[in-house]
Amino acid sequence: MLAAMPLTPTTAPTGEEPRSRTGDDACPGALRLHRADDGFLARVRLPGGLLTADQAEELALVAETLGDGALDVTSRGNVQVRGLDSGCGAELAERLRSAGLLPSDTHERVRNVALSPLSGLDGAGRADVTAWVRELDGLLCGTPAAAGLSGRFLFAVDDGRGDVATLGADVTLIAEPGGRALLRVGTDPAAGRAPGAPAPERPTGARADTSPAAACGGANPSPALRVPADAAPRAALLTALAFAAASRDSGAKAWRVWELPAGHALTESRVRAALARAGIDAEAVPARDATTGRTGVGTPGTAPLDAGPALGLVPAPGGGRAALSVAAPLGRLSLAQWRLLVATARAGRGEMRVTPWRGVVVPGLATADARHWWGVLAEAGLVTDAASAWHGVGACTGRPGCAKSLADVRADAAGALAATTPSPTEPTPADRRPERRLPVYWSGCERRCGHPRGRWVDVLAGADGYRISIEGTERTAARQVAPAPRPGGPTPGAAEAERAGTPDAPDRPGAPDRPDAPGPTEAAAPVGPLRLAELATTVAAARRVP
Repeated sequence: MLAAMPLTPTTAPTGEEPRSRTGDDACPGALRLHRADDGFLARVRLPGGLLTADQAEELALVAETLGDGALDVTSRGNVQVRGLDSGCGAELAERLRSAGLLPSDTHERVRNVALSPLSGLDGAGRADVTAWVRELDGLLCGTPAAAGLSGRFLFAVDDGRGDVATLGADVTLIAEPGGRALLRVGTDPAAGRAPGAPAPERPTGARADTSPAAACGGANPSPALRVPADAAPRAALLTALAFAAASRDSGAKAWRVWELPAGHALTESRVRAALARAGIDAEAVPARDATTGRTGVGTPGTAPLDAGPALGLVPAPGGGRAALSVAAPLGRLSLAQWRLLVATARAGRGEMRVTPWRGVVVPGLATADARHWWGVLAEAGLVTDAASAWHGVGACTGRPGCAKSLADVRADAAGALAATTPSPTEPTPADRRPERRLPVYWSGCERRCGHPRGRWVDVLAGADGYRISIEGTERTAARQVAPAPRPGGPTPGAAEAERAGTPDAPDRPGAPDRPDAPGPTEAAAPVGPLRLAELATTVAAARRVP
């Protein structure tokens, strides 16, 4: 059945300070494994999502010999291996080191750098900023103080097209014309507040404004400075170190920029002073220039699905060559699918780029080869066309991997999508997108691990079925698709580790902070074929953008 459910308002501003963390940052890494119900989990940081084909093959071997035989792609362009044995840590680390995927044991969790995935490939950005990513990664690993950053702290390097600038990073670099770069200090993507601004009170059950407009400044725009392009990576590092010093001086356990108390916030003057001490000239940038870019970064209604790279063939300037852009269905790739991507990369220039939209871009293919591999990858089940119902649909781990989940959300999402996805016959041209649709995210519990930014369709599992609503700048009346209750359903086991250690999302607004946060008490009943069809219809209708 479908039943309307009331919703509470999203926010009510108060004078409350940003909260201080009470626990240690337990964000997983390649050396700090996370215990889940299906074994241990390792998160391998890939700054900019950049991989060689040889490194990608090593990840496949790790998943095959040590893990569960699949690879998860995260919302920051990293890769996760699940199902690891508790005693495999030393072997895993050595294999990653040998492949060049673990250049610093002390800094491995802080190498969180998102890159515009098509930078330098399609001529659409203002500059090829992949070199910025490599330089910033080298600076991070070579600076002892940077090891103190949280595993959640995020850098974004945007080539001017405005894609990763929507991700709510702590420090964002945006390429500008004339050999300059915009350095933007992050705003809270959960509440749309600038560093040190009062935290809004969220009524019970309410969700915060996660729109890109809020993430890029909202009513309290974040500090933004213009710096020389050749100093941009160093400026980003110095801003992060200024944050670390402010966090230390404040006595607060701040993991992200906006969690600093107001008296220690990263204001424009503080950031400029830190840069000046290092000999970097910086000029202030008006708020409107810091929140709108060449493609309308931060304008109301922009959604992460719109910001990500188009799927299919992406022609290179000059013709004759193309990149191939695909997405992982529900963010997870089998070994066979991953190895087909590796083979595709070897047919090009031996490189892959993992994207924050849970996809992979393979650059440098001859156009005829790109069309061939597009068909191969489509046949293998990857999302290769923007018109696919699978495009923009994600899901948390769900049962049985997560004890907090009330449902096997991946299986239910796949079942709901399977009947609505026609097989593509030709790749959609990169310059032609289908009608706009909202992203969709299936969650097994109220924590909503890994959900997207901006407006999105929330498909939330409960003991009585799935609740469907639209989150972000607008709230809609929720609908519930409820299967018949199953008496005596299984009770989930011990809860997973604390919020910081959950696998898919570095930040989940409104999620509990402690490992003793209450988990579910009753698992949802299985969703039958008729209910899956009803779910698919309801979700498809909710995705349409007026």
